[in-house]
Amino acid sequence: MSRVIKVTEQKMSPQAIEVRGARVHNLKDIDIDIPLGKLVGIAGVSGSGKSSLALGVLYAEGSRRYLEALSTYTRRRLTQAEHAQVDEVLHVPAALALHQRPSVPGVRSTFGTMTELNNSLRLLFSRCAHHVCPHCGARVEPSLNVAAGLSLTCPACGREFYAPSAEDLAFNSGGACPTCGGTGVMREVDEASLVPDESKTINEGVVLPWGTLMWDLMKQVAGEMGVRTDVPFNQLTPQERDIVFHGPAVKKHILYVPKNGEGATPLDFTYYNAVYTVENALAKVKDDKGLKRVARFLREGACRDCGGTRLSEAARQPQVRGINLAQAAAMTLGEAIEWMRGVPASLPPEMRPMATDICDSFLSVARRLVDLGLDYLSLDRAGATLSTGERQRVQLARVVRNRSTGVLYVLDEPSIGLHPTNVDGLVGVMRDLVDDGNTVVVVDHDTRVLAEADYLVEMGPVAGAGGGNVIAAGTVDEVEQSQSSRIAPFLRAESKRLRPQVTDDEMFDQGHIRVATDAIHTVKPLEVDIPRGRLVAVTGVSGSGKTTLVLETLIPALKAQAAGERLPGHVRWVDAEGIARANLIDATPIGANVRSTVATYADIHDELRRAFARTPEAKAAGYKAGAFSYNTGALRCPTCDGTGSISLDVQFLPDVEIVCPACRGSRYADAASHIHREGKDGSLLTLPQLMDMSVDEALDATVGLKKVQTRLQTLHGLGLGYLTLGEPTPALSGGEAQRLKLASEMGRVQDDAVFVFDEPTIGLHPLDVQVLLSVFDGLVAKGATVIVIEHDLDLIRNADYVIDMGPGGGDAGGQIVCSGTPGDIAVCSKSITGRYL
Repeated sequence: MSRVIKVTEQKMSPQAIEVRGARVHNLKDIDIDIPLGKLVGIAGVSGSGKSSLALGVLYAEGSRRYLEALSTYTRRRLTQAEHAQVDEVLHVPAALALHQRPSVPGVRSTFGTMTELNNSLRLLFSRCAHHVCPHCGARVEPSLNVAAGLSLTCPACGREFYAPSAEDLAFNSGGACPTCGGTGVMREVDEASLVPDESKTINEGVVLPWGTLMWDLMKQVAGEMGVRTDVPFNQLTPQERDIVFHGPAVKKHILYVPKNGEGATPLDFTYYNAVYTVENALAKVKDDKGLKRVARFLREGACRDCGGTRLSEAARQPQVRGINLAQAAAMTLGEAIEWMRGVPASLPPEMRPMATDICDSFLSVARRLVDLGLDYLSLDRAGATLSTGERQRVQLARVVRNRSTGVLYVLDEPSIGLHPTNVDGLVGVMRDLVDDGNTVVVVDHDTRVLAEADYLVEMGPVAGAGGGNVIAAGTVDEVEQSQSSRIAPFLRAESKRLRPQVTDDEMFDQGHIRVATDAIHTVKPLEVDIPRGRLVAVTGVSGSGKTTLVLETLIPALKAQAAGERLPGHVRWVDAEGIARANLIDATPIGANVRSTVATYADIHDELRRAFARTPEAKAAGYKAGAFSYNTGALRCPTCDGTGSISLDVQFLPDVEIVCPACRGSRYADAASHIHREGKDGSLLTLPQLMDMSVDEALDATVGLKKVQTRLQTLHGLGLGYLTLGEPTPALSGGEAQRLKLASEMGRVQDDAVFVFDEPTIGLHPLDVQVLLSVFDGLVAKGATVIVIEHDLDLIRNADYVIDMGPGGGDAGGQIVCSGTPGDIAVCSKSITGRYL
């Protein structure tokens, strides 16, 4: 009898994420397959749709579908992404996204807590340390009793005690210094800041806290306290000055006269001296905004009891290899690794297996951080002082440590803040994620990162409405050969210098800006000489001191000199005659909500409202300029209150944000569509129609409006012609926000100004970097000094002057390695940056 063998066809596992009909933001109904289990790069000019595809489609759908597998009870307590505007997405894994700008940690976060290295360190000092007897102060040898939860016996006095647990060594709980509460800092009132200009009288507002933190009538109360308020402060007697700064809280009877001079009112008022006014305001601070109001009157220093370590005296007692927990946390990561490797051998044989496990846990995390170029950071470094790039790399290292598989990781510009020498480590970390069976999608502009991808997708061809298409896709070699690709020339390393090089003889023709500083953070005492009226790049590996030199030294010093105020404590002197303004143009979002738009921020909307108020239709209806405001005007949409969208609460599902059905996103009521203004070609346009146009389209439609044309032309020159006038400013990328902030500066002479940009090429395609260079040229042409903290090699090559910090990071940096033209840096043997120019 013959046997019948039934053959079942084995189903092939999916090979790609299949995206069909994606229409998020400016995506043009695109279809694309993203290979699974590969490193996939997404390139394209700013605004071309890269983030819309990576975050708006792939991440949004991957995370949403994972959350939908959870119970409805759990989902109600989670922030959920809304459905992406896409016909179909097949085979998308559960997704995690590492965003371009991680949030700034709170005051209690350190590099050690953010990376969770402190957990291993605290466990080590709890389980494996020489503990101190609380009764006689003698040290007890390391013992397995601690791990077993048993007591220790003091060899000197014979009494028993329990060693501190890991939680008892945490500065955020049981191990916190009682004086500073585990923050490591103490804030004290800086009396010199309370009365900065003693030539003024109290009536003229010389006591600043009384004018900003307290009722203005405190001046009258001071008069009742016996202080003369109509003579210069420097002529007051010592007794009067003491009353101003430290006088008692005595209730005084005054006659309050309002500013309009009508009707005096008798009042009993308690005197608050200048110091107590600040202390009282500080005690009531509840958020960062409140702290900023008070900070100008404070002097911040290390806690006098814990010395800035954040730890209580008891938490500083246990020792491993002769040092305590605070001393271990003060090491740089590189130093801590070397120290940790020697811990097991320093312990009794029976303790070594446990110590090895704890040390291996520490070292496995630490090695990833070293690969990402963070070996120069100390574990006790305050989290809020880390740069954007450093915070993102900490985030990336945390993800890799989890060793998950089958996950889609979406990385948004992971090369931010990375010096070229650290790119290999970044690529290695991403490769490890892929080797663990994950898919990594990386949105980036750094060609060194893109060149390592298994598959490239390029969006474009241009930004905004002209983008949203896939213009090239395939392997790196295939994209390099594509005629439609705009990144291909840069992958082939065909870039060249775009600006004429200033000669050494001409470099300082327009003057000098000189600053001398004492040691601060990792920066050693140094003097820096910057040419005025030039494009200056400050370079160096991560942690070399660029941010400290420019943002914490140069800008505060220039601002203090311009205002006639005292220089920061670490600045010895500054020589910058004629500099009246020092402007930091950062990439933080503009505006807090959707009511701030490109048109309102650039002062275009106000001019348009006035123009429409002058039309016959508006005059006939009685509409003035205020009526055309979508925030408060009579013509705003009553359904969405002028926001253009409404939010629907659907209980167990995520809130659904939909376009307002009444105004269809225009923000205006129907009446606004009946008021027209004639455009360039004779066509009639409404204000809602204009707000829906791009900057470039509006240039043609607003002929005859001189101020509007000037401002639109400025935005066009900044490379922002593709932005829609009604686009909410919080939704702009970091690079777009930086350039929009410059709009108000472009039309004036700038020879008294210094503009500082912190990594302005973040989020910029190499072609966008060329646009940025033209913007800098415009500022320099008007006399401005432009200083950029930068890693982008194309921008550095095009600078007039380069100041290279280093040679390494942390304690190995903080010096000016060399300075001069980009060519000078390229031949400097000590410069790590020079090797890549």
